[in-house]
Amino acid sequence: MNGARMGTLASLRGSIARIEAPSDAAMPNRIALGHAGADAMLRGGLAPAALHEVFAAGHQGGAATGFIAGLAGRLSARKPLVWVRQDFSDRENGALSMRGLAELGLDPRLLVTVRAADVDSGLRTAADALACDALGAVVLEVWGQARQLDLVASRKLTLAAQASGVTALVLRIAATPIPSTAETRWIVRAAHSPPGNAASVWGTPRFEAELVRNRHGPVGRWIMEWKCDECQFSEPSAYPQPVAATPAHRPHQAQARAGHRLAS
Repeated sequence: MNGARMGTLASLRGSIARIEAPSDAAMPNRIALGHAGADAMLRGGLAPAALHEVFAAGHQGGAATGFIAGLAGRLSARKPLVWVRQDFSDRENGALSMRGLAELGLDPRLLVTVRAADVDSGLRTAADALACDALGAVVLEVWGQARQLDLVASRKLTLAAQASGVTALVLRIAATPIPSTAETRWIVRAAHSPPGNAASVWGTPRFEAELVRNRHGPVGRWIMEWKCDECQFSEPSAYPQPVAATPAHRPHQAQARAGHRLAS
């Protein structure tokens, strides 16, 4: 083996060692998700400029899509977001709903969707998008057990994210986890709504999120609510908040306020 090849091999080994190093010294500030338990395990939140994976549990593609949309909203910080999807995903899951994303609190005007013919073109498109430091995050949605998305491909995405400072999010549907350089890996399914009537729980997405890989800390499992107005996750309330009794000295004011809350 000549000197040039030895030097290239040493450089690649150094890059891999930096990616897999357990130290937080080279990491930017974490982005808090808002959920106290998850943020504690993540030492303050998700690391930007890194690769994060979200897997749908079973036939929970919709829940995993909503969860990764929430992560993208937290990580993009009002910057444009690029979402790369296979054509096959559109056929299986339907197109992304701009109205649905807006109801989650994301700004559809900052979202650019790209349809890729296959996994290879999706990987190339995501890598090209990660090179643009004007973006906040890039989502790559891949359907099935794609052999192309292997350890080498994940290293390329990680290096691209580190070079530009843009976070890479990979959404896997109908797939099982394989080795990668992901900073975190989540398995997500929809969680049950809390007890109560429909009016008290409607519009609060709940996820059962299991953190199965955390390169710099322990793992865990939580029920996470997505607060659409605040655009962050939170600890769920076990039961709907009770309505306060009407004060005896000002019943008309309390009734008026209660009516206004119900109307809003």
